[in-house]
Amino acid sequence: VSHQRTDWISIHSRICHLLIPVLGPQPCFHSEKDRKHGKEQLLRRQESLIAVALSTAQGFLWAGKPLEAIPAALQALRFSSQVFGSGSVQLVPIFLLLAEASTGTGRLRQAAKYLSQAQWIVLQTPDCSAALQSKMYRGLGLFSIAEGNLDQALYHLANDVYLATAEFGLNSVEVSGGYFHMANIFFHQNKMDTANALYTEV
Repeated sequence: VSHQRTDWISIHSRICHLLIPVLGPQPCFHSEKDRKHGKEQLLRRQESLIAVALSTAQGFLWAGKPLEAIPAALQALRFSSQVFGSGSVQLVPIFLLLAEASTGTGRLRQAAKYLSQAQWIVLQTPDCSAALQSKMYRGLGLFSIAEGNLDQALYHLANDVYLATAEFGLNSVEVSGGYFHMANIFFHQNKMDTANALYTEV
């Protein structure tokens, strides 16, 4: 019952009206033109569902409610897998979001699985953008912090900063997140000069 309640609060109350035309029986079309139009309409509905589920999950994470973010992110993953395929690069941001939410709820083993799936897809995609790789390394860095492995976290966050810089430029706001998390680590290690230099950079 508690799982159902969490699921309802998280996502189903928002997407119930969108699920019926997607999951219900599809109409029978008599012409190729109508069939093509029907497929396009179904795809638009699925993409709309994915967008609502993903933004809802992200909203819960930003609000500090990782438990509520998980059902919404799982819905986004479910429909993204159907639309784009289970090995598609479009699934990477969802896996990273699920990993962050799982880490936030203390489910580190589950978070590690989601990160592995994200990494595997990135490795299988030779033309994967530096921006997406940067996000992946940031996710790995935050996970390493949660595990208490600060040296490993610094390695991942340095990769995050490098890739974000390559994609967006040296003084872009996208780079600041990696610097910020690195600064927090140096602050925790009482390396104040390095920490302050990075905070200033942020």
